[in-house]
Amino acid sequence: MITKTVNNVTEALEGVKDDMTFMFGGFGLSGIPENSINELVKRNIKNLTCISNNAGVDDFGLGLLLKKNQIKKMISSYVGENAEFERQMLSGELEVDLIPQGTLAERCRAAQNGIPAFYTPAGYGTEVAEGKEVRDFDGKPHVLEEAFEADFAFVKAWKGDTAGNLIFKGTARNFNAVMSGAAKITVAEVEELVEPGELDPNFVHIPGVFVQRIYQGEKYEKRIEKRTVRES
Repeated sequence: MITKTVNNVTEALEGVKDDMTFMFGGFGLSGIPENSINELVKRNIKNLTCISNNAGVDDFGLGLLLKKNQIKKMISSYVGENAEFERQMLSGELEVDLIPQGTLAERCRAAQNGIPAFYTPAGYGTEVAEGKEVRDFDGKPHVLEEAFEADFAFVKAWKGDTAGNLIFKGTARNFNAVMSGAAKITVAEVEELVEPGELDPNFVHIPGVFVQRIYQGEKYEKRIEKRTVRES
């Protein structure tokens, strides 16, 4: 029987090293791979290129890697909640590649599906299109965007089985789904790890073929960026 299970986050991150390119699932702080990020912080891996929708907040998520200057380049679509990110970007310490959110998702999906590049109208006429091929389709200019190339993709799911099949819950589905299988090695951490056959195949979002390593995470904080409640 095929098993993708590793015992813990330490085994899951075997082979990570300086100067690699990593993908991180999540949207804001929803569905981020907390255990994998914390392990990278602990290992003090340096000069990373990180592909993520956003850069976490100052004291959580990818903000922890930024705080220790472990990231040399961020490829994101939104970075407005992290003051340290802003400081490093404006000071020139951090290289930043801002990408339209749909393009970011499609570049992940292209890598996942083995498609080397695609055309999109998003970003034409802006800095996003500088230096890129442009082609007209039905009289409308489109920019050529290439699929990402990453060493590891770190994703977080609600449930998974030992064969690597994944189910995401609610908004945690976000970028986790398109990043699964979009790198050389996909590491999935799950809240609950079960045996094959225990997941209803009708509800599996990502099949195990897209996952190389899976483990059961622990101590999830599941923070909310800005908690707003009405007055009692």
